Amino acid sequence: MNSRRYWKNRLPFLLTNFVCMAALTVFLLVCGNSVSAVVLLLIVWALILLSGLVLTYWKRKRQMKKLLDMAEQLSERYLISEVMELPEQAEDQVYYQLLKMAGKSMLEQIGEVERERLEYKEYIEQWIHEIKTPITAMKLLCENHRTDWTKELLLELEKTNRFTEQALYYARSEHTEKDYSVREMALSQVVHQAIADNKYLLLQSGMRLEVEEMQDTVYSDEKWVRFILNQLIANAVKYCTEQPVLRISTHKRQDQVVLVVEDNGIGIAASDLPRIFEKGFTGQNGRMVQQSTGIGLYLCKRLCEKLGIGIAAESSEYGTAVSLSFHINCLIHEVQD
Repeated sequence: MNSRRYWKNRLPFLLTNFVCMAALTVFLLVCGNSVSAVVLLLIVWALILLSGLVLTYWKRKRQMKKLLDMAEQLSERYLISEVMELPEQAEDQVYYQLLKMAGKSMLEQIGEVERERLEYKEYIEQWIHEIKTPITAMKLLCENHRTDWTKELLLELEKTNRFTEQALYYARSEHTEKDYSVREMALSQVVHQAIADNKYLLLQSGMRLEVEEMQDTVYSDEKWVRFILNQLIANAVKYCTEQPVLRISTHKRQDQVVLVVEDNGIGIAASDLPRIFEKGFTGQNGRMVQQSTGIGLYLCKRLCEKLGIGIAAESSEYGTAVSLSFHINCLIHEVQD
């Protein structure tokens, strides 16, 4: 509570008391009372007035501090009216009722927004699942009737499938705990599945693959890790140079298995590197590529945080390396060694 403003608000009350004291002084002197008696009366009045004001100020300041501390501890501060006590003063009770009304209105609006978001999310997920059926059918038709133009069509279908997957995972990324299944998985199997998902994209770009032999197994969700790898592979192709190379390897670091996806592309500017995982950030190179949306790496970062996977990127003019760090339980680590 602002002390200066508090006493400024009390000025009308103090001026009223001073006027009353002056009027009483004149009245008592006119009635023949001694000056010393009048001065004593004024001193007693002033002391009582000052004591009352100081006590009231201390009590109000303590109440306001208690309310502020209570609000700081709340994650949803609009619920302050639900936890605060009913004030004693009549004017404070009016503000309390206003807070209750505002909180109730806020809860109703939040409930409505959450319902709308849930309905929209369910619609998006349903639409994506439905659109996958014709995509899969078109892939089968193209696979069974191989021509030059079907190869190009397969590439576009691969891109379409990746974009639909991106939309699906974006819709689910807020509540991944309801959709993932953590179990033991072989990194080599997930890596080869991700490469198969992007085979036409890799073939069209002429990307040379260098995949190290991997014997490591980790505990995570295979589907989500595969999606993350798909995004990293697509980025490597999107920002590739002539004679592109994609290297995928693993190594152990203390209690972690680190999966590294490295390319020899155009790299990322040093000024952009700290922000590449921000939503919608495309950077200098992203502005030169019309397909860049700034969503892929943002989703990778968000999913890694949900799954407990560390993600980091290093880049230079010779390419970019993205590392995924999987934690290993000490007992599992001993068995694998």
